[in-house]
Amino acid sequence: MLANADRVMPDELKFEGDKRFFTAALDRADLIVHGRHSYEDQPNSPRRKRIVLTRTIGSIAPDPSNPMATLWNPAGASFEAACDQAGVHSGTVAIIGGPDVFEIFMDRYDTFWLSQAPRVGLPEGEPCFPGVPGHSPQEILAAHGLSAGESQMLDIADGVSVTAWRRMSWRKV
Repeated sequence: MLANADRVMPDELKFEGDKRFFTAALDRADLIVHGRHSYEDQPNSPRRKRIVLTRTIGSIAPDPSNPMATLWNPAGASFEAACDQAGVHSGTVAIIGGPDVFEIFMDRYDTFWLSQAPRVGLPEGEPCFPGVPGHSPQEILAAHGLSAGESQMLDIADGVSVTAWRRMSWRKV
């Protein structure tokens, strides 16, 4: 789960090590993509170029409340068109969710960083992906062609870790 039943990330799911990892990754990204309920709320947030998924518009539009943001309805335009509108033509894209956003990109990820806090339970919470809890996040990532790679411990005291799930690229020799 990535949020409680109210779609809010509770304090018990916030860990300093995870926050540092997340912040560093966003600082390296050329573009942030998220749903209208997600926002990283960090000091560098206003400087980050972003695409915000929404159903309130037909296709693509500038965000009137944020000059660094482009609003995008995937039903009305391609991701490439949204990137073009945002002025981003190459680089690293960070997809920060939520579950509907993650699902859109599931077959496009090069790497998905799955953080886990095994000592926190949110039984009625918002799942990280559609299909959870019927399937584990790991099963869903594997079903989309991603394989678990290296893991890093982010918070030893609370057992919080992050694992890189990477797309296998096959080359003929």
